Amino acid sequence: MLERQGIRLSSAYSVVERHVVERSDVALTPYASAGRIDTGALAALIDRAYAAAGRTPADVDTGAVIATGEAARRENAAEIVGLFSAQSGKFVCATAGHHLEALLAAHGSGAVARSRSAGTPLVLNVDIGGGTTKLAVCRDGTVRETAALDVGARLVSWDGDGRVRSVTRAGERVLALAGAHVAPGHVPDRATLATVADTIADLALRAADGRPLERDLWLTEPLRERGPFAALVISGGVGEYVNGNETREYGDLGKLVGEALARRLGGHTVLRAVESIRATCIGAAQYTIQVSGDTLFLTHPELLPLRDLAAVPIHPERADSAAIARAVRAGIQRLDREDGRFAVAVHWAHGTAYASLRELCAGIHEGVHGVLRDELPLVVVIDADVAGIVGQALRDELGLRSPIVCVDQIRLSDLDFIDVGALVPERGVVPVVVKSLVFSSSGSSRPDA
Repeated sequence: MLERQGIRLSSAYSVVERHVVERSDVALTPYASAGRIDTGALAALIDRAYAAAGRTPADVDTGAVIATGEAARRENAAEIVGLFSAQSGKFVCATAGHHLEALLAAHGSGAVARSRSAGTPLVLNVDIGGGTTKLAVCRDGTVRETAALDVGARLVSWDGDGRVRSVTRAGERVLALAGAHVAPGHVPDRATLATVADTIADLALRAADGRPLERDLWLTEPLRERGPFAALVISGGVGEYVNGNETREYGDLGKLVGEALARRLGGHTVLRAVESIRATCIGAAQYTIQVSGDTLFLTHPELLPLRDLAAVPIHPERADSAAIARAVRAGIQRLDREDGRFAVAVHWAHGTAYASLRELCAGIHEGVHGVLRDELPLVVVIDADVAGIVGQALRDELGLRSPIVCVDQIRLSDLDFIDVGALVPERGVVPVVVKSLVFSSSGSSRPDA
């Protein structure tokens, strides 16, 4: 439900109520081979989900298509994202890297919201999926840091007869650490599988406990924030077991890892996840429409519209160009947007003085240097009424060669994507569609999608 904020002398809309009308079953990703996802089987799965809900693609106004985890590593992941995004130009579409996936999981699990509590201002979200474990440090309602480990519950998987179907490369490393031998075609005993699962649980919790972890197990740079973390949220497929949503086994180590985790969590406050297996994918693209302020700055109006730009939010504590540049670079990396498809979203509380705005512009200019190619537009969205000054300074004083789109009086945050529409000539404004990945409560089912 949307509410117009007219009572606050604003024409903006905000989301005041959300509820789930249908949940599809969670299904294992269909693979045609070790390197490719089966597009035909995946299309049929989507069709069945629409049919079960009694809806068609035409009934859906907006949504998200996000390839994560092991699926994102497959050679045709980007092709699949494009295939399903073609159903609607309003869909937010991405192949999520490790940082973005960790960010999504932290919001979807409720860890970010939990960190707003005075009792738990620092929360570590541990999202254990089939192929990877994502970590997110949440403090005071924001994600401060993300990372990922090369361990998960489907490093070893087996068929209905207990015969091993596959052992991943990461699985071979974990087997060596566990001192266990498991190979495709074998039927390992339960004690061996339990030993491997206990090793995975140990590795997944080392950062939470403040214990060292071998560098080759990190898929990203290690967390800078050192544990132990008193409060944890466990999400992902394994989280279904830890949170008591699931007891069945699905041909992998998920249940055993969940049991091993439960034995190791005694020294932590474990907060129940709002979402476990759906934490990264429950987000739907719910959008509000706003328009730019009066001081819009455009160098190349013909480049509009622009679609599905990820917001890189920065909240400068002071007007310092070096700190602003660091925040921009960190945001781009955290969202895996080195492709240039982003908008720098500035929360500005330092006035309209030239010296302050010059520091802001210099920081943005330095922050996007080396990432933004000359032909890609720099999109800047500011919540203060200063777009004209910022755009002009970037072009005329700092000599930015890229096209510039600078709009103001719009506030963006983590998980927002925007579309910038074509210029409305008679009004001198552009429509901006803000698509926020939003999450809601309840639900279970175990297989890793």
